[in-house]
Amino acid sequence: MTDPDLHDLTHDRDLGITLPDGTRLSARVWMPVDAMDRPVPAILEYLPYRKTDGTAERDAGMHPWIAQRGYACLRVDRRGCGESEGLFDDEYSEQELQDGEDVIEWIARQSWCTGAVGMQGISWGGFNSLQIAARAPAALKAVITIGSTVDRYADDVHYKGGIQHSDNISWAATVLSWFSMPPDPKQVGDRWRSMWLERLQNTPPLPRIWAEHRDRDAYWKHGSICEDYGAIKAAVLAFGGLHDGYRNTMRHLVENLDVPVKGVAGPWGHKYPHISQIGPSIGYLQEALRWWDHWLKGVDNGVEQDPAWRAYVMDSATPDPVASHRDGRWICDQTLPSAQEQVQELTLGNELTGALPAIVAPDLRHGEQCGEFFTFGFGSGELPDDQQPDDARSACFDSQAQVSGVDIVGRPMVRLRVAADRPRAQIVVRLCDLRPDGTSMLITMGLLDLRNRDGFEAKRDLVPGQPVDVTLALDETAYHLPEGHRLRLAVAGSYWPYSWPEPDPVTLTITAGQLGLPVRAGAKGDEWTFPPPVSAPPRRTQLLRNGQDEKTRKVDEKTGRITLTISSDHGRVEDLETGIISDSAVREVWTIDPANPADAQAMITWHRSFGRAHWGVSTRAETAMRGAPDHFKITQRLVAEEDGETVFDRSWAHKVRR
Repeated sequence: MTDPDLHDLTHDRDLGITLPDGTRLSARVWMPVDAMDRPVPAILEYLPYRKTDGTAERDAGMHPWIAQRGYACLRVDRRGCGESEGLFDDEYSEQELQDGEDVIEWIARQSWCTGAVGMQGISWGGFNSLQIAARAPAALKAVITIGSTVDRYADDVHYKGGIQHSDNISWAATVLSWFSMPPDPKQVGDRWRSMWLERLQNTPPLPRIWAEHRDRDAYWKHGSICEDYGAIKAAVLAFGGLHDGYRNTMRHLVENLDVPVKGVAGPWGHKYPHISQIGPSIGYLQEALRWWDHWLKGVDNGVEQDPAWRAYVMDSATPDPVASHRDGRWICDQTLPSAQEQVQELTLGNELTGALPAIVAPDLRHGEQCGEFFTFGFGSGELPDDQQPDDARSACFDSQAQVSGVDIVGRPMVRLRVAADRPRAQIVVRLCDLRPDGTSMLITMGLLDLRNRDGFEAKRDLVPGQPVDVTLALDETAYHLPEGHRLRLAVAGSYWPYSWPEPDPVTLTITAGQLGLPVRAGAKGDEWTFPPPVSAPPRRTQLLRNGQDEKTRKVDEKTGRITLTISSDHGRVEDLETGIISDSAVREVWTIDPANPADAQAMITWHRSFGRAHWGVSTRAETAMRGAPDHFKITQRLVAEEDGETVFDRSWAHKVRR
């Protein structure tokens, strides 16, 4: 049965948008057939991830659904990616953001557009939605950002707490592979091959660039909207997953923006909230439609009266690295800070029992249970496991059993007085739920390069043996600690393979500390409900090869060297509408010698292919990073083939000071 209120759509896979410098960007567009006569608002998603094959599955379920309800939805490939002309330079570059502004201005001028534009996206698209909003283009009225950050240095995939993420190099490896594919010949014609070779020849040295900027300098401040929250003029709706690496942005935005802003923290991973691999998912599309209807069409639907903060308080659960669902309930607050929240101060050696001074011996195996920064649902166990092995490698401070249950909502603050026996040291703090079944469930964590104890602008060496006072905020959480459970604050000096260790083993001495625990009056049931997930019909595909995932950890009995291997084959799929066949697979090998952390190393190899039944290209992207006492050695190699013959083969080698 056809809904008479839904619009019939036109669908253009390659609408050209010509920028002021003459560069043509390619857009996939869904819009009502009568938009030329009855203009509609537009919604932009602006990404490098190849609309033709990279995000095609997700786009098919999302953009047509919104477009049918009276919008023009544009999925635009950024410069140098997919079918868009030009060259890719770096993430969130000035060129990318200026192009985004120009795209919005172009959209607003079109006869099918009312002049009102919204922008949405997750991860890269969530980042540049906020960053472009901070440039305040006149036509941009509203934004929805998911899985993003306000600070590209202190809370991002590259660095966290001043410490280089292991994902800094694995993300560089992923980017090298993602952007190694050519445009679709059926869309750009015979010039596809020259466009492809030009892109390959101009591959930027991203791992070197990201590793060279060790502090929060002008490079990272560019695009960090926390530099000037007041620059944003558009209304902002922010979603984020509490199982994602990006979980702090929603509260930052609600507490700091002067424009209409709402934050939603769910149990999700690094996914849109209606397709998360960790449930319960929600009806993101319905929530997005309400947001767009109000801010782009002026519909009085009450969305501006929605609570400023909605969060899913997860129940305690046995640790499960492949969990697909978390029981819990939704809470809401009209403002932040909430009148229902308070901070409980728990002192080490008192409310949190444990001997002081506490000696934290170096143990490079700490972090084996950490889980991964990005949680996509690939199936190899991305979530944190039972924390007991890591607890045994830490200095632990435990509370008494809870007399009654308590909701922990917000960012716990940890203050420590600590000394190190080396001038360079890290500190890692985990907050865990000690369950009556004997397991230890990670609630939240934080880490800090102790040389950044006074801020992230520059690192300042420690004086060995001299105590310093440090404060670090743990990540946002919403967690119910039940009656009879205990809290554990666990402190260690490294977190491999989540982050890169210092070159020398470090012993820490903790002499005092306090945990500021944000608690909220417990809710007995849901204080808010969301509609269930919906979607447009999926694209028609044929699975040609199943994907599979594997994660193994081995210890060499002779040398003690630890090797973690993660293999993910994402399968081979044919798009029955376009005939495009694509596949990808990645193998990561992380190794460390607990007695010599200086030479920790990662080796990551991506294979990717793109083509049709009688034609195809493929690439192999190899990335490696190995430490030394005073530098990192980073190497990359990119090999591209067309129909089995090599057309490009280039290697890069960089030496970057630690």
